Amino acid sequence: MTIDDLIKQQPLTMISEGDTSREISKVFCCDLLSVAMSKAPADCAWVTVMGNINTLAVASLTDAACVVLAEGTVLEDAVIEQAKMQGITVLTTGEPVFDTALEIHQKLNAG
Repeated sequence: MTIDDLIKQQPLTMISEGDTSREISKVFCCDLLSVAMSKAPADCAWVTVMGNINTLAVASLTDAACVVLAEGTVLEDAVIEQAKMQGITVLTTGEPVFDTALEIHQKLNAG
């Protein structure tokens, strides 16, 4: 499933558009940046409530396909601009982390 596919199938709002044709391999949930830095798999959809500049650094370092900010988490304008400059796709939803991750997981493993 690509990021484009995910956006079409789930109520997500894009706040920074990177390469949305990129494939998502799995979903990853973590709000502790040091753990995410060592455990997030490349090409994952990283679901988190951590909405700061360090989140972008970890997403870049781990080569996450996209960041999905759950629970209505928002980014400051400067962080959004940085995400756009780095080509990091950042999506947001008001749904809880677990529900969001479960929906992505189910879509990744459907049929």
